Amino acid sequence: MVGSLSRTKPQIISGSATPLFTGNDWDFDTIRRIHDACEAVAGPELGLSWYPNQIEIITAEQMLDAYASIGMPLFYKHWSFGKHFAQHEAGYRRGLMGLAYEIVINSDPCISYVMEENSATMQTLVIAHAAFGHNHFFKNNYLFRQWTDAEGILDYLDFAKSYISRCEERYGHQAVEQVLDAAHALMSQGVHRYPRKKRPDLASEQRREREREQHGEQIYNDLWRTLPQKAAGSRPDLAAERRRALLELPQENILYFLEKAAPRLRPWQREILRIVRLVAQYFYPQRQTKVMNEGCATYCHYRIMNSLSEKGLIGEAAYLEFLQSHTNVIRQPNYDERSYGGHNPYAIGFAMMQDIARIVEQPTAEDRQWFPEIAGTGDAMAVLRDVWENYRDESFIAQFLSPKLMREMRMFHVVDDPEEPELRVEAIHDERGYRKMRRSFARQYDVAWLDPDIEVVDVDLEGDRRLILHHKALNRITLQKDDARRVLQHLADLWGYDVVLKEVDPSTGSLLGEHVASARPIFF
Repeated sequence: MVGSLSRTKPQIISGSATPLFTGNDWDFDTIRRIHDACEAVAGPELGLSWYPNQIEIITAEQMLDAYASIGMPLFYKHWSFGKHFAQHEAGYRRGLMGLAYEIVINSDPCISYVMEENSATMQTLVIAHAAFGHNHFFKNNYLFRQWTDAEGILDYLDFAKSYISRCEERYGHQAVEQVLDAAHALMSQGVHRYPRKKRPDLASEQRREREREQHGEQIYNDLWRTLPQKAAGSRPDLAAERRRALLELPQENILYFLEKAAPRLRPWQREILRIVRLVAQYFYPQRQTKVMNEGCATYCHYRIMNSLSEKGLIGEAAYLEFLQSHTNVIRQPNYDERSYGGHNPYAIGFAMMQDIARIVEQPTAEDRQWFPEIAGTGDAMAVLRDVWENYRDESFIAQFLSPKLMREMRMFHVVDDPEEPELRVEAIHDERGYRKMRRSFARQYDVAWLDPDIEVVDVDLEGDRRLILHHKALNRITLQKDDARRVLQHLADLWGYDVVLKEVDPSTGSLLGEHVASARPIFF
C-alpha cells in the first residue's frame, strides 16, 4: 500500500482563488486540500450526505488484485481470483485494457481506492466521483439501507477470511475449495429478493457462529431423523404440507436452503455457504442500481468540478483534462459501431440526471404533461436527492426517461423474432411509442426478467430424499443445457442426493424440460 488518507471529521475550507495544485504532481497534503474543497461543494451546494471518507492510494498491481477479488478488501482466497488476476494483468501489460481510476467500497467509513498513477486533476475527479457521489448513493438509497450493513461489512470480511483460512488448515485446501466452487456457482441464486423481518447485522452474524452451529445441528437432527408420519384419518397431503412448512418451501434462496437443510453437510461447510450467501446479498443492490449509482456519481463529480473551476480552485489546463476524461466516460457508441456493447450506464445515468434537472428548472409543455409532479418546481437537487433515495434502475427509467431524451439518444425498439422472416419496428416517436420504448428499456434492468426464477419446491423425505426444483421459464425461455447441467451438479454435490430441475411454463403449467444430477461422494 502506498499510503492512505483517513478523515473522520469534515473540515470545510473557504473559497479561494489560489489553485489547489499546479501541474500533474500531487502529495498527501494536496489530496487533503482536494478532499476538503470537494466537501465544501458537496455539502453546502449539493446537499449531499455521506459516510466518513477513507482514501487509499494503491498501485496498478494492487488495482488488478482488487479487480480479481471483486473489489473487496480482506477477501478470502480462491483459485478463480488468481485466474482473473493473471488475465487482467496480461491484458493490461499488453495495452489491451485500461484500469479504473478508482474503486469504492460501500462501507462505513467509505473506502475509495485511487490509483497512484493518476494526475492531480484525476485525483480530484475520482474523489468527487467516488468519495462523495457514490458515497452519498450508498448511504441514502433505500436498497442499500435495506440489504447492506455498511458498518459491519469490513469486520465480517475479516472474519470470513480468517474462518476460511482456519478451515483450509484443518480440513485441507481441496475440501474447502470444493465447497467454495459449488457455492460460487450458486451465488446468483443465493439471495433473498424480498425484505426479511430484520435488517442484516453482520457483527452479530460473526459473534453467533458457535450458537448458530449448535442450533442448526439440532434443527437438522429433528428434521431428518424424525420423518413426518401421516396421522390416521388425516388428509393425504397433510404430511406434505407439514414437510414444506418445516423446510420453508417454496424457497428461492437456494444457498439459504442448503445451509439450513442439506442433510450431509458438516457445520464448517454450512458456515462457508453462509459466508458466500451474505457476500452475494451485499452485492445484490449494486446489480439493481448500476445506472442510477453511476449517474449519481457522474452528475456529482460534474457539478463539483465545475464549481471548483468557477472558484478558481482548478486551472484551465486541469479543467480541460477533466472534460476530456468526463466526455470519454459518458460516450455512448451507436449500435452500428464496432465498440458498441450495449447501453453505457454512465451515459444513460448522467443524461437522465441532467434531463431531470432541466425538467425541474426549465420545463417545456411536453415536460409538464409527462412529469407534472416535478416540472417547474425549481429545486433540481432536492428532486435528484429524492430520486437517488427512492428508486432503482428499472423504476427510475420507467418513471423518468423523457421523450426529449429518447429523441436525442435516437432510441428505437425493434423486435427480432426468430419465427418471423424480418425484423419488426415495434415503436416510433409518438406518445404511444415513447411509452412502449420506455417500458421495454426499463425491463432490461428488471432483475425479475434478467435472473431465472428458480425455487426449491419439495423434498422426498420418505423416499430417496430427491430435491425438486422448478424453473418458471418466462416467455418459455429455458436454461442453456450445458450451464444448467454444470450448476445442477454443484447443487447435487452440496445436497448429497439426486436433484431434479423441472422447467415449467408459468402461464400454462406445462413441462418444458427436465434436468437431473446425482451427487458425487466428494464432500463427505
